[in-house]
Amino acid sequence: MKVVVPGGTGHVGAVLRRALVARGDEVVVLSRHPEALEDGVRHVLWDGRTLGPWADEVDGADVVVNLAGRSVSCRYTDANLRQMMDSRVESTRVVGEAIMKAERPPKVWLQMSTATIYADARAHGRAHDEASGVIGGEEPDVPLYWEYSVRIARHWEAAQAEAELPHTRRVALRTAMVMSPDRGSVLDYLSWLTRVGLGGPVAGGEQHVSWIHADDFVRAVLFLIERDDLDGPVNLAAPGPLPQRELMRGLRRAWGRRPGLPATRWMASVGAFALRSDPELLLKSRRVVPGRLLDAGFVFEHPTWDEAAADLVGAMRSTR
Repeated sequence: MKVVVPGGTGHVGAVLRRALVARGDEVVVLSRHPEALEDGVRHVLWDGRTLGPWADEVDGADVVVNLAGRSVSCRYTDANLRQMMDSRVESTRVVGEAIMKAERPPKVWLQMSTATIYADARAHGRAHDEASGVIGGEEPDVPLYWEYSVRIARHWEAAQAEAELPHTRRVALRTAMVMSPDRGSVLDYLSWLTRVGLGGPVAGGEQHVSWIHADDFVRAVLFLIERDDLDGPVNLAAPGPLPQRELMRGLRRAWGRRPGLPATRWMASVGAFALRSDPELLLKSRRVVPGRLLDAGFVFEHPTWDEAAADLVGAMRSTR
């Protein structure tokens, strides 16, 4: 296939690029800054807001997988939240414009979204799937910027849905934390905490964490490309979300039963500030399950965290 990947220079983009190149696909990455990427990947400049010569790559492509958007690993200041909103909505809209203008539009457009669109799981006591999950934004006693994160996700998905594309199937990838052994990934950060003895429960550790092994993320993307009967929102998350304390316990076991000091809510806030991140990433309860993938017959290679953690840590050990 020819696959165009706007915003494909980040961590998730790297995971997907490598897999597509290994399959023999033609991969074109769109980004604002030229970078040295893998052999077999072409890099094309775009600004993420306006049509330009890059749109010629979309015309005739088989698939578009749009991953563009400012990283959420930042402090949730007003300016950063606005950049997160604008970078996602504007890039999604202009991808839709490029597909609308294409003489040979791609058959499928997979658009990155986020499992954060769902309400904090502690307010509902059950996991969220696509059919019965509760979209967030009105939970009591949550910080205002948590509501803004949900607003970003809703506008993000709406920007994909508003394009008139009679010949292109659209899927919104409501993606949980993608766990890969790559440097700079969320697992790399959690593993660093574990190795220095700080990988304990945060604020009691009862908040749920939804995750997906990088290999299953790629397999799910390829599955959705092939399945012409699936469109709309799809949760990309392993079927076993678990409380944060259990997730970190499993990671400590994978690293050789390391000790894990607990952290209070204010300690998590201080640590997130020092790392130029936001405590929402540690404190919001994300309990999301892949209802549509399972109903469609998708089989996870890494459905449980303990096995996935052992596999990922083994890969990290072998490459460092």
